[in-house]
Amino acid sequence: MNAVPVLAVALDRVAGEPPARLHPVVVMGRYCAWAGAQMAGIRGAGGQLVAGGVATAIGTAAAALAGALLGRWLRPLPRPVALFAEAATLSTLLSARMLEREVLRVQAALGDDTAAPSEPAAARCAVAGLVSRDVAHLDAAGIREAALESLAENASDAIVAPLWWYAVAGLPAAAAYRFVNTADAMWGYRTDVWEWRGKPAARADDLANWWPARLTALLLAPRADLARVAATAAVTASPNAGWPMAALALRLDVRLRKSGAYTLHPDGRPTCAADVGAAVRAVRRATAAATAGATLTARTAS
Repeated sequence: MNAVPVLAVALDRVAGEPPARLHPVVVMGRYCAWAGAQMAGIRGAGGQLVAGGVATAIGTAAAALAGALLGRWLRPLPRPVALFAEAATLSTLLSARMLEREVLRVQAALGDDTAAPSEPAAARCAVAGLVSRDVAHLDAAGIREAALESLAENASDAIVAPLWWYAVAGLPAAAAYRFVNTADAMWGYRTDVWEWRGKPAARADDLANWWPARLTALLLAPRADLARVAATAAVTASPNAGWPMAALALRLDVRLRKSGAYTLHPDGRPTCAADVGAAVRAVRRATAAATAGATLTARTAS
């Protein structure tokens, strides 16, 4: 048994995100911004693909190496100190508290179901921090649906997947995963600029999230028919993101839509304010289950 996962989740819940100057994901984002700028002058699909692959490989290797070096540095320290330090590091790769807070902030701006939101601009601003889609024309229903979809997807990306990879191979694997996920978030767009430069990061993220996304779906909707979850998820373009979103839609029996892209569980009812709280509670339970699994299966901490 390895107590690091449970301590890390507890630290994330109590302390939240560290200052930006100490946040490894912020450092990863800065590298991605710098490397993205270096790739700007490369022409031709082949050259862009190679550049994106090299940039992704360097960032992934650096993150894994940092995790491995930290583990080596912690090894001679007293056991309680090393345990706490490793848990504190893993907690920075998780975002459970921030994710929950941001989703609840969207619902607070929307208000209850008795009237139109008093501050639609505030709700759109809040949800814009969670999703990459254009939110300018979303109505209250669209804002809430976008927030719920982001909650489900990020339950995998920012909670279950880092815990999964920590259980597989410790801090090096968790840090490497978090870099790949960050690179995909910044580079993985099917646009003229990023179609080829971002493809290696996007494909690496698809691979890294394959099992965690399906595990998250199972944890979010443990009583759901997985074949039905798979069929519901299949309407999305992503091989992974649709799984936790479909599971949440089926669990709540609600319809979740992205205009012009997909509708998950079209026979479900429209969302309401109470669904946000129910979804947050479902993610909390999924987090607890994933934490218990990682605690029981991870190798002994440094």
